[in-house]
Order: sequence, then structure tokens, then C-alpha cells
Amino acid sequence: MAIKVWHTHQARSMRALWALEEMGLDYEVISMPFPPRFLQPEFLEVNELGTIPYMIDGDTRMTESCGIPLYLVERYGKHEFGLKPDHPEYGDYLNWLFHSDATLTFPQTVYIRYTLQEPPERGLQEAATDYMKWFHARLRKLNKHLEDGREYLVDNRFTVADIAIAYALFLGETLKIDERYKPQVRDYLNRMKERPAFQKVAKIGEEFTQITK
Repeated sequence: MAIKVWHTHQARSMRALWALEEMGLDYEVISMPFPPRFLQPEFLEVNELGTIPYMIDGDTRMTESCGIPLYLVERYGKHEFGLKPDHPEYGDYLNWLFHSDATLTFPQTVYIRYTLQEPPERGLQEAATDYMKWFHARLRKLNKHLEDGREYLVDNRFTVADIAIAYALFLGETLKIDERYKPQVRDYLNRMKERPAFQKVAKIGEEFTQITK
């Protein structure tokens, strides 16, 4: 049975789809408008949180966009897209994976909430701007890491850590809050976007309203 992923266009579920596509695993996508819990409330019967991604793989159910790629590496032995615990950069690899969502995507999601989902009369634009600044401040680690011209985050090769971080950068670009990206970060994102797997999954679900509208 193919892995099944619930997805909305350009949302965090892209991380899961990108990983599946890179790994050549069979998967089925159920695309929905954003935010699904309001525009497709029956989704709550599948995932009580109403969040995406939501993945079913046999008896496994997962909701975390950075946990899913790591799961796929380990569950399907796709270690060409990950690092094993005895690798000297294993700690960095895990740190980038979790940094991508906990540190980078978190302020972006609050920015989305305050600018796109809350009514203007609530007066939350200033708070949204603060979260945008927070996102840029949290890019310091990545800015420094890429200063030496490295092509990938760890082990001089593409891993799911790159999927996780590059998606956060892509979301910033999609939200038009990328004007302060350093040249090395911009170049890194552009390289990741050139990957055929990225280009394929970036189009999935575009028949529905994009999260930036």
C-alpha cells in the first residue's frame, strides 16, 4: 500500500512530499485548500488536529513535517539521504532538522496567522512584523554556516536536513519576507529549488488557493 499524505499547496507538507519524491517511494497525495480545518472540516475526522502534513504508512500516523523525512530515511533504509549515528556530523544533521521547524518555521506560521487569517481590525500587523524580524534574526546560524561556500548542510551531500531548511527559506520567499536573505543563503535556496523533485512537488495542490492569498 502506498504511503498517503494530506497536503496543501506550498505548506509544510511539501517537506514530506519532497522527501518521498527524492527517495523514489510510492505515495498518494490528498490535496486540500488552506487552512483545511476551516475549508475542509471533514479532514478533522482523519486528523483531529486539522494540521498538515498528515501521513499514513501502514499503522504509522505522523503529523510533523520534519519528523516524516527522518522517519522515511530510517524506516526505508534511505541513508543516502541521511546520516547514521556514528557519523561525526550526526548531531549537526539532527540539529538542522529540528532547527528548521522549531526555530525558523515557527515565527513564519505566526506571521501567516496574523497577516492572512486574522481580521485586520484586530490590529495584529505590528505583532506580525515582530515575528518576521524574529525569523530573520534566527537565520544567523545558517548565514554563518554557509559563509564558506558549502553546497549542502552536512557531509557535503544532499540530505533531508536540506529539505527541512530549504523549505523554511522557500516559505519565506513565498511570503515575500525574504528581502534580507544573505547572498549565500539565497544561492543555497536557488540550488535546492533546481532539484527536479522540488520542482515537481512545488506544483502539487496548486488547483487550490495558495497560502499567500
